[in-house]
Amino acid sequence: MRRPLARTMTALAAAVLLTPALAACGSDEPADLVIYSGRNENLVKPLIEKLEKHLGANVEVRYGDSAELSAQLLEEGDKTEAGLFLSQDAGALGALSAEQRLTPLPKATLDKVAAAHRSSAGDWTGVSGRVRVLAYDPAQVPTPPNSVHELVKPEWKGKIGFVPTNASFQAFVTGMRVLEGDDAARTWLKGLKANDPKKYDNNLKVLEAVDKGEVSLGLINHYYWYEQAAEKGADQLKAKVHYLPDGDPGGLVNVAGVGILKGADKKQAEYAQKAVDYLLSAEAQTYFAEETKEYPLAAGVKTAEGVPALETLQPPKIDLGKLDSLKETLAMLQDVGLV
Repeated sequence: MRRPLARTMTALAAAVLLTPALAACGSDEPADLVIYSGRNENLVKPLIEKLEKHLGANVEVRYGDSAELSAQLLEEGDKTEAGLFLSQDAGALGALSAEQRLTPLPKATLDKVAAAHRSSAGDWTGVSGRVRVLAYDPAQVPTPPNSVHELVKPEWKGKIGFVPTNASFQAFVTGMRVLEGDDAARTWLKGLKANDPKKYDNNLKVLEAVDKGEVSLGLINHYYWYEQAAEKGADQLKAKVHYLPDGDPGGLVNVAGVGILKGADKKQAEYAQKAVDYLLSAEAQTYFAEETKEYPLAAGVKTAEGVPALETLQPPKIDLGKLDSLKETLAMLQDVGLV
């Protein structure tokens, strides 16, 4: 699928350091704006090209894993070439915010997005949202469970598909740690492992396994199902999706977001601010809604047809900036033997 899988911190660090310095989106002229992007190139390149035209500027992009790009930016400090960080998830932005490496955004920009989907410190904002859901096979699961806590019960042994190396799964586990504490999260992970869940390489393969009846249900992001429904037709999918109610940690709403980096020169900072506002514009928000089936977070843009409106969901209430402890989550996953 289009979104890259999360790997171990060490491997990702090596990958980022070995990545060619920058990939130019436009010309060979010096960059007016340098973006570090944790979003996959195949996913956002069309949007970056639109952004470049909107700015009337030369934009260059370094692509990589969000967590590792965040670590790289912390290492580079004021010496970074980047003016803008486009992250796949809130945790990587939260790590930069915690070290005061992001510039406060104007109130007019922040007010375009609900407080739940941006930094409580006012230095980054979400631009699109994704929801954790259960994909399930109605033939095997007539009534899907309403909580991930039910998945550790014996009746689900061998019937669950998941991707423990996936960034979104790890963000969900981090969210559970924030919401319920490390002990509760560790207990849940041990219970999940005891139920012998089936590991897959990516979320699309989990969805396909559910659709084929290989597993009864899977832990994925919502947009995988809606992308397949748009491509094949909803009536061609046996698998269905279930949004978890009542603030269950398994129903986490995470965001892709942006922050302007401290250390950027005046020209880059100006272009970076214009870029942030463009990503919150109707054109960009419509791209996220229609092309990626994610949730638009600004400009009054509606979700794609068939996707439940964000305000109708019951996700857990959490400060997304606190999803920055990925290293601790990885250590916990390794300790219980899930990765």
